[in-house]
Amino acid sequence: MNIAHVSPGPTVGAGATVAGGPGLQGRRVLVVDDEDSITELVAMALRYEGFAVETAQSGYQALALLESFRPELVVLDVMLPDIDGFNVAERVRRERRDVPVLFLTARDATEDKVRGLTIGGDDYVTKPFSVAELVARVHAVLRRTGGAGSGDRLVLGDLEMDDDAHEVRRAGRLVDLTATEYRLLRYLLVNARRVLTRAQLLDHVWSYDFGGDAGVLETYISYLRKKVDFVEPHLIHTVRGVGYVLRPPRD
Repeated sequence: MNIAHVSPGPTVGAGATVAGGPGLQGRRVLVVDDEDSITELVAMALRYEGFAVETAQSGYQALALLESFRPELVVLDVMLPDIDGFNVAERVRRERRDVPVLFLTARDATEDKVRGLTIGGDDYVTKPFSVAELVARVHAVLRRTGGAGSGDRLVLGDLEMDDDAHEVRRAGRLVDLTATEYRLLRYLLVNARRVLTRAQLLDHVWSYDFGGDAGVLETYISYLRKKVDFVEPHLIHTVRGVGYVLRPPRD
């Protein structure tokens, strides 16, 4: 089944690329759909735009992430395996009224659209969908609503970064970082759970080609580990031969 397409261009399938551009850096978006192919596709496109993205495959998982991840926008399917997206949206409205909801669903009947918008949905996109259009709508909803919360706040477990205050806390404790350490940690946080190559990290954080000398990166990763991973679980992981990833440990 065709689930999405990028315009212009062919229908998106395995290995397709998604056009990107400047985004609302670090804004937290929760993508909820029980089809892995869709959550992966949408998450990839939004991360390319600079968003921090978490995904959920069920309604109850989404509600749990509503508190732990504290998204600033929810992209929500209606047909979920446990509770439907309309009920999830109603719970979102009761518990966090400031979080906008963008429905993304195959339910294209007029009555479904009316219901979704009536219960508080901020937009309604039907499948198959254009990835470029979906990303544009996410930007539009966040511009219109201002996003939830105040400013950029990135969260991964007990690690929190507040861009407005330029502060980082781990397990509630303030972490003192240099400007470079802060930039490096922020890029890892924005791309949490995504493996970043050494070249990507050097280019983004230092905006300079080090000619293959990644020693400076290893040094700063070491600094971050001492300052951020002073408690369990450790969040900064080395992927041998590739680079680094910021994520909780796998079970």
